[in-house]
Amino acid sequence: MMSTMLDYIDQEPETLTRILQEYPEKLAPLISHLASRPVNKVLILATGSSWNAVLCARYYFESHFGILVDVKEPYNFTHYERVDPTTDVVIAVSQSGKSASTLEAMKKVQALDIPVYCLTSSPHSPAAVQADGILDINTGIESVGFVTRGFSATVLNLLLIALLVAEHRGQLAQDERTSTLASLKQAALAIPDVIDKTDAFFTRHQQHFIQAARFVATGYGALTGVAKEFETKFTETVRLPSSGFELEAYMHGPYLEASASHTLFFIEDSVHARTRALRDYMQPAVDAVFTVTLAAENNDPQTLALNYSLNHHFAPLLLIVPFQLLAFHIATVKGIDLSVRIFDDFDKVLKSKI
Repeated sequence: MMSTMLDYIDQEPETLTRILQEYPEKLAPLISHLASRPVNKVLILATGSSWNAVLCARYYFESHFGILVDVKEPYNFTHYERVDPTTDVVIAVSQSGKSASTLEAMKKVQALDIPVYCLTSSPHSPAAVQADGILDINTGIESVGFVTRGFSATVLNLLLIALLVAEHRGQLAQDERTSTLASLKQAALAIPDVIDKTDAFFTRHQQHFIQAARFVATGYGALTGVAKEFETKFTETVRLPSSGFELEAYMHGPYLEASASHTLFFIEDSVHARTRALRDYMQPAVDAVFTVTLAAENNDPQTLALNYSLNHHFAPLLLIVPFQLLAFHIATVKGIDLSVRIFDDFDKVLKSKI
């Protein structure tokens, strides 16, 4: 029987737990690199869901450890941008390892003798073969084109890479390393409860989602990546206009589009005053507002409260799950058969994948 998005979401606790156990082996090429030279600036090449995953993890590198991270879209980088000569290492993120633009960007960097490591779910793919070292996401390839398990696994691997870089910079004490890994493991084990709460939330609002016509989400910090992945997943599956914004960016123009056809999601890891103020202001102007939060249970039927305390930098691992599930469930109730491929010749004609 063919796997569905739902199957891969259900596998996330087991997959993330395995990654936490095996990452020293799967990320070994980078560990060897770190042992030989210090890393102060990282360039990450990514597009699509891989880009969104980087947005979830980059501030852990930067604000927690002071490791500079430059994130580039491969096509523009290859054709229009310069390589920063202070770059110490490059990580090309491609779950399939078949992104033509990522492969070209890797070659551009390698021509300057800067090492490139490929973070991928496909260790035998073209991008992996081109790389100076392969960093195995440790999930295998998802047969469903709308990645869920792979997205969460990519976020986790990037967080672990930040830990490794910090450790080799002498910034990570043993007790912080131990407590961080324990916290990440507990977050993985909390996903089944998140799934149950999200399913109940969807059931409660199913009739609204059936008729909804326009979706918008906002997040901040690490949750900006969650909002952008919301945009990607809803666009791919629900196939209605869907946008994800950084919270303040939404306030600088996009809010003017709001109308009675809009459904707004506000994403937070704890009660966030700025998010709540925007939500309350927008509520009279739109069809519906929902809050998805790690904060404690409350009696607001419009809030999906996950009741879980977690470091802001790790919060995407739990807060992305409701949107993965909602994308699947809303597409299903709207009558979209996600097992039927559309634009099947797209990659062949446009040569976006190898």
